[in-house]
Amino acid sequence: MSVARTIYCTAFQGLTRIASGVLPEVALKSKQAMEQGGEPILLFDDETSRPIEVDFRGSSSDVLARLQEASAESTQPAEAASPARGPGRPKLGVVAREVTLLPRHWEWLTRQPGGASVTLRRLVDEARRASEGQDRVRQAQEATLRFMTAMAGDLPRYEDATRALFAGDRTRFGQLIEGWPVDVRDHIEKLAGPAFEAA
Repeated sequence: MSVARTIYCTAFQGLTRIASGVLPEVALKSKQAMEQGGEPILLFDDETSRPIEVDFRGSSSDVLARLQEASAESTQPAEAASPARGPGRPKLGVVAREVTLLPRHWEWLTRQPGGASVTLRRLVDEARRASEGQDRVRQAQEATLRFMTAMAGDLPRYEDATRALFAGDRTRFGQLIEGWPVDVRDHIEKLAGPAFEAA
């Protein structure tokens, strides 16, 4: 069974941060702010900076019910959506997919202890561990760029700031965004932190 990721997010009304925390709490605070009028409200996933769509119609209970329903749908086990499999491999989270390799790769894999599947899983795990730091930097860069494009794309020195972000130049990046609205700047600095770890 899939386990839903707890979604932490941040809501902005215009260039002002109005709430941060778990999605249901942020959604309710956003609804209250929206009902008071003002600029449109945008919610961003704190991990990816992808926008989060929330249906604010109806009461607060209606909003929470829809969020809970969407979360329940996202945790349906994969086997419920696919036809039942016959006898064979036990349900241990193993997913059968096609892998295309050259003959010499298959020959080498079949000679390894445990066979091709065990060897491939070991190689993937080793590669994941080896690239963990680089992956964290890349994910932080992507999340920061996504948020910057949405919230600061029209601000001065945006393009220079994106170049500094991908160059790993923390000092220049900080200088370039220093004059930006404080809430936007603070959120960008939080997102970008891991992007400068290797620098």
